Amino acid sequence: MQIANSNKCSILPLLPPSATNSVTGLISHSQRMSTPAGRGGRARAPAQKVQFRRSREKAALPSLSDSSDSDTDDRDREGHNKFDPVITNPAFDEYYKEQEIVSPEEWDTFIEVLRTPLPAAFRVSPSSQFCVEILSQLENDFRKSIRPEHSDDNDTEAITPLPWYPDNLAWQFNYSRRQLRKDHSLERFHEFLKLENEIGNITRQEAVSMVPPLLLDVHPEHLVLDMCAAPGSKTYQLLEIMHHSNREGSLPDGLIVANDLVAQRCDHLIHKMKRMNTANLVVTNHEAQCFPGGFLSETNASQIAAETEMHPHQLLFDRILCDVPCSGDGNLRKAPNLWRRWNAGMGNGLHSVQLQIAMRGITLLNIGGRMVYSTCSMNPVENEAVVSEILRRCEDSVELVDVSTELPKLIRHPGLRKWKIRHKNCWFSTFNEVPDYCRGGIVRSMFPPDRSHRNSVGDHTSEFGEKFNSNDSIDPQTAVQRVHLTVNYNDSVNRISNFPLERCIRILPHDQNGGAFFIAVFNKLAPLPAIRKRTISEQDSLPSLQDQLGNLVEYMEVLEVSSSNVQNNAGGNAHTKHKWKGIDPVVFLKDESIIDNIKSFYGISDSFPLRGHLVTRNSDSNCGKRVYYISKQVKDLLELNIRAGQQLKIPYVGLMMFERKRSKEGTLTCPFRISSEGLPLILPYITKQILYASDVDFRLLLQHKSIRFANFLDREFGEKAWKLIPGGCVVVLSKGDEAVKACTRAGDSTIAIGCWKGKTCVNVMVSPLDCQELLHRLFPGEENLYPPVQGSKPSISSDDLRDGDSIRTTVGC
Repeated sequence: MQIANSNKCSILPLLPPSATNSVTGLISHSQRMSTPAGRGGRARAPAQKVQFRRSREKAALPSLSDSSDSDTDDRDREGHNKFDPVITNPAFDEYYKEQEIVSPEEWDTFIEVLRTPLPAAFRVSPSSQFCVEILSQLENDFRKSIRPEHSDDNDTEAITPLPWYPDNLAWQFNYSRRQLRKDHSLERFHEFLKLENEIGNITRQEAVSMVPPLLLDVHPEHLVLDMCAAPGSKTYQLLEIMHHSNREGSLPDGLIVANDLVAQRCDHLIHKMKRMNTANLVVTNHEAQCFPGGFLSETNASQIAAETEMHPHQLLFDRILCDVPCSGDGNLRKAPNLWRRWNAGMGNGLHSVQLQIAMRGITLLNIGGRMVYSTCSMNPVENEAVVSEILRRCEDSVELVDVSTELPKLIRHPGLRKWKIRHKNCWFSTFNEVPDYCRGGIVRSMFPPDRSHRNSVGDHTSEFGEKFNSNDSIDPQTAVQRVHLTVNYNDSVNRISNFPLERCIRILPHDQNGGAFFIAVFNKLAPLPAIRKRTISEQDSLPSLQDQLGNLVEYMEVLEVSSSNVQNNAGGNAHTKHKWKGIDPVVFLKDESIIDNIKSFYGISDSFPLRGHLVTRNSDSNCGKRVYYISKQVKDLLELNIRAGQQLKIPYVGLMMFERKRSKEGTLTCPFRISSEGLPLILPYITKQILYASDVDFRLLLQHKSIRFANFLDREFGEKAWKLIPGGCVVVLSKGDEAVKACTRAGDSTIAIGCWKGKTCVNVMVSPLDCQELLHRLFPGEENLYPPVQGSKPSISSDDLRDGDSIRTTVGC
């Protein structure tokens, strides 16, 4: 044990000497103001509060008499402004020098880069209709026109593609986010980023956070779980990879479950995911360490059952992204306020939760599957210590994958094999050095793997500060089969000490002028080691078993659904019974008259499955305003979730395909319109309610949103629009003078927008932002070429045109 330096970072701003008199006066004044007659400060009059606040603000300002010396007084010995944000912390320097995360020769470069603002980075979506045009604009316009921050540096470019990201889809801008907002010379580029990001053509994301989804190696057929998904940049990247790798014009066979604990963060996640317009996404709201074991049908799970000893009804994932909550000191360049708050105890406090989440991820991983564990922290207690403990608990069931050949242009460092634990003013190299009174906050799994891990079972309780709690969403009366796991602590010392921790990836700020990140990639080779297997059938058996397990074991849950239980739960009540408070139920649309009406009105081909793929978020499916389309794999998951008692808390699922509309013209043949989100997917299968417009009339629609039939420049187009049945319709851009061809082949790149045919006009049902994007891309530099056209008021209510409607114009994305 070593006694550490007690230097700490000061968190209070320093006042200039000239403000001393003002502060003295403020103290006496505040004492008088803070002791009014009666009930104290809360009874202070508003005028007194304003006067007190102004006095407090003036106290920190230098007096006029000392204004000549203010510049000198506000700077320290090195010439830095005393009132600038703190970008240093002695405790941080001491901690990471002791951990030797970089060599002594690199330290100065490392810390200097860490104290500079983080460059902005973004990724171009390969699923965007305008992906090629955006890449061309970046390469031929912004890359040549924007000057680097230091104009005398001829070797540096202001904007460059990240060399390690495939197909030059990720770019880094060597200005900080603050500079991007404040510098008027960058205003055009800033507006470009905001518009394209809002539409979904690009995603603003830190460069190093793009690495974990790439190393996850996702394919279109995979079942993917993002355990801690919000705010959603990595989830969005996974969706891009899954859809881009899929054959054009069809939905992927897999799905992505994006989970987060906080409801507000789930809302942010959902808002970002709506830009992707995918039917293969499910958003859940659970604690990651207690994520429910979802279920698959016996048909889909038969392969799993043949390879494992587990029950075939358990849902296992092929890929899991485990980006756990962390202390975040890898984000110091992006969040400099963290310098003031950083301390070594932040990582120690998160270690147990991170380990629980990672072990739950391994439990939910299919044999042969891959899990990526990542943090934006440099602390080995949150990184290598968690990886080492996973390997120790799982024995030969899990391997740490060597990914040194993947992303070869990415600069990286190997994982650490040795580190120390800091607790208050002391350093500990092994767990045996930790005194008893400190073992409540320091556990054995924080230390590097060595001989100290080979101890009796009696010491294990102090080693684990956590346990896996049962999933509250499981009905205690349901037959539950639990396989309990523990770590074999009598394994050979050589196996423990030879864990290949150097296979982990450490990305540091000075490597490629970015942030810091830690990544470890696991493959599951076999079922996890089990020490006991029990079946719980009585409600009162569960708590006693949990008490018996204590801190010694983790377990994974396998639900045993008998045929009688499935029959009882699969009835109508299961679809309408609401379990999660504040979350609308997911109900399958089974009204044949509604489905037939939609199918007949739009002439939807039988090759596009509607029955069984439409859901609403209303307990009465016939009254739902919005109808969502889900893929087959999502359908299987929802059906089995209902049969299992609705374990999953689902705030968002699927792709909005149809929306019920109110019309001023009375009864409609079909009250449902096709949403902009679902249009690209269903467009190749529509044979009715389609109009083909010339570029002039298409542009008029985008500009004015509502056009009378007689005001279209193409008289024939106006007549065809007038002859349409009132209700939803689709307007497709006809390419030049070529003959109009029906969009019946998946893969045709088609520009189309959803509209509403009223009594006297055609109304565009696309948000103003998407109209602006299409005008800019299709008709550059001609936004005001045509004069405004006198149009009529829309024949639908203003509430029906939602700003959230986004447009995707590539068929089958």
